[in-house]
Amino acid sequence: MTKTKKIPTMKDVAKLSGVSQTTVSLIINKAPKANISEKTNQAVRKAIKQLGYRPNVIAQNLRTRQSHVIGLITDEVSVTPFAGEMILGVLDALRESGKLLMMMDSGGEEKNEIKQIDVLLSRQIEGIIYATMRHKVIRAPDLLQEIPCVLLNCQDTGKLFSSLIPDDFMGGVTATEELIKRGYSCVGMINTTEHVPATELREQGFRKALSDHGKPFEADRIYYGEDGNAKTGYDGAKQLLAIHPEMDALFCFNDRVAMGAYDAARQMNKKIPQQLAIIGFDDFTLISESVHPPLTTMKLPHYEMGMKAGRQLVKMIKQPRWKPASRILKLPIPLVLRESI
Repeated sequence: MTKTKKIPTMKDVAKLSGVSQTTVSLIINKAPKANISEKTNQAVRKAIKQLGYRPNVIAQNLRTRQSHVIGLITDEVSVTPFAGEMILGVLDALRESGKLLMMMDSGGEEKNEIKQIDVLLSRQIEGIIYATMRHKVIRAPDLLQEIPCVLLNCQDTGKLFSSLIPDDFMGGVTATEELIKRGYSCVGMINTTEHVPATELREQGFRKALSDHGKPFEADRIYYGEDGNAKTGYDGAKQLLAIHPEMDALFCFNDRVAMGAYDAARQMNKKIPQQLAIIGFDDFTLISESVHPPLTTMKLPHYEMGMKAGRQLVKMIKQPRWKPASRILKLPIPLVLRESI
């Protein structure tokens, strides 16, 4: 029968290094006012390494009343293409401050959210990041007001919490301006009727860019599909080009829509970008780097949003009186130039 290896204790470290347990504790906890010689410090560190001693983090947390754990509650973000980038950004920000992440997925169910927040609060977490799969407006659970909280990729109807969201409006402006600056004279848009901020904001950006450059807006230069999928892109491109044969550029709601527009262009013998320029949104690389020619698109800043959300929450925890300059922080959406324009 295999014997269970004895876990080394602080008492063992003190005995091996020839000092008191109090001295060992002061060194492990990096007590700022402890008057300990470098020789003693090195002896204790050597004993810790030799014994393989690990401090009891739970006990330390009880003494300091700090768990060093942050909670992340999502709807379905953990199964979306961009979830990994957003979560990686949060993790990198927390790693800077020695914080750990406890993640939960509610599936978008309010009753699950409440249970999960209760669980996190009972585990004495220090703060919560509440994230959504897509940029949306939500009614944040009241329980979140009991703890430092940052909203990620969403904003609260009551404007009670700090939010980090992509600047979809300026993304629409940038995409449309790039087409105009490159000399395309008749630019159309394929949008959706989905009830999310991005549909309205990206279209507003499209219209603003046309206005700023003295281009007339015509309602029949925008096609609205039910979903942001390839069928919407295909149907939209076919209809817009049938109404406006002179149309030489399309701004698509997202990369899936753009992929459908590619199919329509091929069927209509339109060469991309020589006869029809196409620009997408999101930078879903499984599409944008795989289609031919590779798709120019707007890259949603998921990693940067996660990083800033993590850093902001840590700052709120360390400085309870600190408040961000704005409740809503909009992150710029960069253009990724490829060969479709």
